[in-house]
Amino acid sequence: MNQWINYHHLFYFKTIAEEGTVSKAAEKLRLGQPTLSAQLKQFEETLGVQLFERRHKRLTLTEQGKVALDYSKSIFRMGSEMYEVLHDRLKPLKPSLHLGALDSVPKQIVLQLVKHAFRISPCQITLSEGKSDELIRELASHRMDLMVTNFLPTGNDAKGLHPKSITKKNVSFYAAPKFKSLRKGFPKSISGAPMILPTYDSRLRQDLDHWAKLNKIELNIIIESQDISVKKLMAINEMGLIPTATHTVTGQILRGELVKIGQLQGVYEELFLVSAQRKIENQIASKLKDSFVV
Repeated sequence: MNQWINYHHLFYFKTIAEEGTVSKAAEKLRLGQPTLSAQLKQFEETLGVQLFERRHKRLTLTEQGKVALDYSKSIFRMGSEMYEVLHDRLKPLKPSLHLGALDSVPKQIVLQLVKHAFRISPCQITLSEGKSDELIRELASHRMDLMVTNFLPTGNDAKGLHPKSITKKNVSFYAAPKFKSLRKGFPKSISGAPMILPTYDSRLRQDLDHWAKLNKIELNIIIESQDISVKKLMAINEMGLIPTATHTVTGQILRGELVKIGQLQGVYEELFLVSAQRKIENQIASKLKDSFVV
């Protein structure tokens, strides 16, 4: 049998989470602490999950609690909006879309994704950048709608996640014109040359290691970074070679800041748009995933 949510309990939970303690929430709600604690316990029993960890009289939201808080905020915000709309005080809010991207994802890809979303529907977009494990947690807990990544999770981390390839491009080494002489005799010529490589959060790094081993290339790594903007800036300043797909450095090539040293056979930069399984889909996210390609 489906359980009906007691919205009084939901509101009490939201207030406790926002205030940080039962005592502060009880004071704000003008309820007794024992009464409020009992209501919270009943709410957790109804949901069948623990919303708070209780340590030394302090309450910390569990992962399920964080998800419940996000939903409770949306529910009460929509309730207030409904009231205002029914009384002609407010136009309905734009639908929201939360997108995440690894630091290594080219910014122009994120820009294209945002523009495509706006073509689907006017909406309010939140953009988040970070490491793969951080973004996956946000996605899996439904605090994020879509994630752009070049590294797919495996094992338990991949459960409930649905990736779609949006681009797959050949990878080449690029560098400042100072390194143009390395074109001759490529790839042997770059053995021992200073390199600015992605970290192991990127699938590309693993592919580079494999390629180097096959071709007996010494990777002289001077810097590791996931941020493609930082890597391009360092390459322009003659610090070393960077491996990337052409579309990430088109502007720098046209301005003469970077030149192509050579293409890596069998090494590609593939990007994925990843969604998490959920009962109620974000319609813009769903259409975006179905239609977006680079």
